[in-house]
Amino acid sequence: MPARPLLFGRDPCSVGRMDSGPTPRRPIVGADRPARPQVLKAALWMTGAITSFSAMAVAGRMVQVELSTFELMTYRSLIGLTAVLGIAALRGRLGDIRPRRLPTHLLRNLCHFAGQNLWFWALTLIPLAQVFALEFTAPVWVALLAPFLLAEPLTRPRATAVALGFLGILIVAHPFSGQISPGLIAAATAAVGFAGTAIFTKRLTRTEPVLSILFWMTTMQTVMGLICAFAWGGHLRLPDATTGPGLLVIGGAGLLAHYCLTTALSFAPASIVMPFDFTRLPVIAVVGMVLYGEALDPMVFLGAAVIFAANFYNVRNETRAAKSRHPAV
Repeated sequence: MPARPLLFGRDPCSVGRMDSGPTPRRPIVGADRPARPQVLKAALWMTGAITSFSAMAVAGRMVQVELSTFELMTYRSLIGLTAVLGIAALRGRLGDIRPRRLPTHLLRNLCHFAGQNLWFWALTLIPLAQVFALEFTAPVWVALLAPFLLAEPLTRPRATAVALGFLGILIVAHPFSGQISPGLIAAATAAVGFAGTAIFTKRLTRTEPVLSILFWMTTMQTVMGLICAFAWGGHLRLPDATTGPGLLVIGGAGLLAHYCLTTALSFAPASIVMPFDFTRLPVIAVVGMVLYGEALDPMVFLGAAVIFAANFYNVRNETRAAKSRHPAV
């Protein structure tokens, strides 16, 4: 049973009977205050996440000179599976891996496999900054799909965030210019896949350990990658001196990026961490300009700013709603 909260440093049940008990305890300064966000630590961890995401994008474009996205995803999943099993064994947590709720795991991994393949494919078709800008619409899709898949209401703030998010998509893609390309469609659709991944992850984390979710993710997506690689090209090409290092970067950076992001969220709320995450866009835009000569498109930055505003508005409103439902004592 959790300890009862203190009222001005005293047990509230002792108020009014101070003369009948022992000498009251001295107030414990800050005992009833929530922990303050550690913004500097969160920022340092987000630096690691931004670096890892950017490295994964560059390596993904490099590897696809020789490998298909299906082959890339197969090797990425194999690297991830090895890491998950190694971590679980070292921590004595192999028992956390269990064959429960496999249909939900399958739905989650179909969404992620489709979204990740489209994301890697888009990297080879359009500027890196456009891919990242459209990826940021995933939370908007979560808000739109949550009423159907999580039975969460589409409140007015969420509907406003969805509308702003779609406005940002239109600005980034500027479809009325007649320049809609397969790369733009792939990147935008990838965000829908990532949204589905987030929704089914939320459903799974209610009952399943994280290690179990990661195990089934890497296992199922290894099988999916093998099936698609052989169906698409009739074979699975082995890594060589050119693709091997890139695949290792993709596998390692993917795990490290999500670990850094999760750790940052443990030090500060999403309303603080999310603005750091959006610095991925100018970083990857500069990377694209330096490595590939990609022009800095002002419309991409304008659209990304609108998408950021939509996400930030939604996070702030969700945070305030949570505080009103669970007020601090």
